[in-house]
Amino acid sequence: MRRHVPLANLSTRQQLRAGQLPRRVTQLIAGLVLYGVSMAMMIRSTLGLDPWDVFHAGIATHVPLTFGQVTIVVGALVLLLWVPLRQWPGLGTVANVVVIGLAADAGLALIAPPTSMWARILLLVSGIVLNGVAGGLYIGSQLGPGPRDGLMTGFARRTGLSIRLVRTSIEVVVLSVGWLLGGPVGLGTVLYAVSIGPLVQFFLPRLTVDLGEGATRVLPRDVAVEDDETAGAAVPVTPPSALGSTTS
Repeated sequence: MRRHVPLANLSTRQQLRAGQLPRRVTQLIAGLVLYGVSMAMMIRSTLGLDPWDVFHAGIATHVPLTFGQVTIVVGALVLLLWVPLRQWPGLGTVANVVVIGLAADAGLALIAPPTSMWARILLLVSGIVLNGVAGGLYIGSQLGPGPRDGLMTGFARRTGLSIRLVRTSIEVVVLSVGWLLGGPVGLGTVLYAVSIGPLVQFFLPRLTVDLGEGATRVLPRDVAVEDDETAGAAVPVTPPSALGSTTS
């Protein structure tokens, strides 16, 4: 049996009028907070970060700002790039810029760096899994993608290139620049790269709020969520950088 869960391409006003708003806002905030905490967990593992967070951490070593503050500033600057791409920001987009950075700084203040290698690995793996859950929550709230996800999908739509190619190109650039700036690259970077896609693929269809067939204008097939209960497979919609990331 096949279940199709649409992610809608809506204007800001349509996002707010699509229904189930209290539930969606709660899910959005929960997802963004958990996303920031997952970033802090990966940082405290000291085993490497995802590409965007390597970039954020690299910048943070050269400016008098915390990691979370750098994440907020970069998110705001990326959001400005939406203007020529004619992307629709949403409540989730704006909240993404602010909440993730604040949650990351709070997580860094609360989580002590582990001393043993097994504890560092456990913290890293837990952070990556939590990142996948958090991405599914905030994207599934259908209140707009994060600035970095929107940049990728916007470039893909305007250029006609595949989302995979655009996402890979952008993340290679930010990873390279972040590494040159001193951002931490390591086991976590590789593990995140190979696991975040399957994690979001698993969680997103299960966490997407169904707005009903009449309430949405569905995106093309390559950015729709499908859950094949027979095969146990799901196709994610947006780049799972969290997606992040993070990012985000």
